[in-house]
Amino acid sequence: MSLILIGLGGFAGAIARYLIDTEITARAGHAFPFGTLVVNLTGSFLLGLLVALTADRGILPADIRGPVLIGFLGAYTTFSTYMLESWRLVETGAIGLAAVNLIGSVALGMGAVVLGLVVGRLG
Repeated sequence: MSLILIGLGGFAGAIARYLIDTEITARAGHAFPFGTLVVNLTGSFLLGLLVALTADRGILPADIRGPVLIGFLGAYTTFSTYMLESWRLVETGAIGLAAVNLIGSVALGMGAVVLGLVVGRLG
C-alpha cells in the first residue's frame, strides 16, 4: 500500500511541478528559468519544513513521509533533496563534503546535461 501512496504522491508532485512551472514561465518569459527556480526553492523549503515537523519535532505523523516527502516532493523537485543532504553534511561538521556535494553536483550535472545534449544531437 505504501508504494501506491508514494506513486500517487509522485503523480501529484509531477502535475504540480508542471502547472507551477508553466504558469511562472508564462508570466516571466523564457529568458531565465524562473519556473524551475520557483519549483526548486519551494520544494527545498517544503522538504525542510516537513522534515522538521515529522522527523525532528514529531508534530506531523510519520506516515506522511513516504507519500509526501518521497512521492510528492521527489517528483516535484529533487533539488530539495540535494539541498537537505548538503545541509545535513554541514550540520554534522562535514563542511568540506558539503562543498564537494554542492559544487560537484552542479559541475557534474552541467557536464551531464551537455553530454546528453551532444549524444542526443548526434546523427
